Amino acid sequence: MILDILAESSRKRVNELKAVVSLDELKARIYNGNKVKSFHQREEFALEHVFRENRAVSKKGKNETGEKGFSLICEVKKASPSKGEIAKDFPYLEIAKEYEKGGAAAISVLTEPEYFKGNNGHLTEISSSVSIPVLRKDFTVDEYQIYEAKLIGADAVLLICALLDKDTLKEYISICNELGLSTLVEVHSEEEIKMALEAGARIIGVNNRNLQTFQVDFNHCINLKKLIPPDIIFIAESGIQKAEDISALKAAGADGALIGETLMRSKDKKEMMAYLQGKNHS
Repeated sequence: MILDILAESSRKRVNELKAVVSLDELKARIYNGNKVKSFHQREEFALEHVFRENRAVSKKGKNETGEKGFSLICEVKKASPSKGEIAKDFPYLEIAKEYEKGGAAAISVLTEPEYFKGNNGHLTEISSSVSIPVLRKDFTVDEYQIYEAKLIGADAVLLICALLDKDTLKEYISICNELGLSTLVEVHSEEEIKMALEAGARIIGVNNRNLQTFQVDFNHCINLKKLIPPDIIFIAESGIQKAEDISALKAAGADGALIGETLMRSKDKKEMMAYLQGKNHS
């Protein structure tokens, strides 16, 4: 299965990195005495703060500009295992800046090199060039990757329940909390939602894509929404392609959506973002 292949690739990559820079050395680069160093100007847990601010706007109805507070996490990725190369031309920094101008709440950056053609350098450049939070999207199978995420400038990391047991997930969330990193905990089933909640997840992303088969069912996240407590931030992932999809997610009570391929294939990303959110645009 593809998820197993991605996990094994991550383990191999981490082992190679550890041979060059040990975990202890990595930690030493992050900690200044007992204090965690800051690698950009944004506050700790910036991703969660943005979501909760936007949720507050939604409850009031609209903000000063007349917009409701639904959050878009816009993704920067060149390729994927299921679709191959998505973007032949890949001006990742320009794409990220366009997302920010288009009103993205956050930017997701793929750093997995083998199947998604990403790298850490993309994230570092993007993080230092935008003011909104940056999520590192990779296949985290070792605590080393969490410290690495902090070092390269991420504000948040993706933790996939299907790759971890509950104790490990809880441990990784605790490490992120210590480092001031938000965690987007990805689930695909009722069992994984329970696991995420018991591990202390505060942001849960329901992936409409089954990572074993890579099949997508848009309604999957809507069907599982009822299992997520109201104090938990709920994000929909995968298969979001049109304005009606966003409308359905808003009606279901979602706080936001992570959108990748739909935006990456769009020539005018700001225009696509406006369309998805049902906004008038010129």
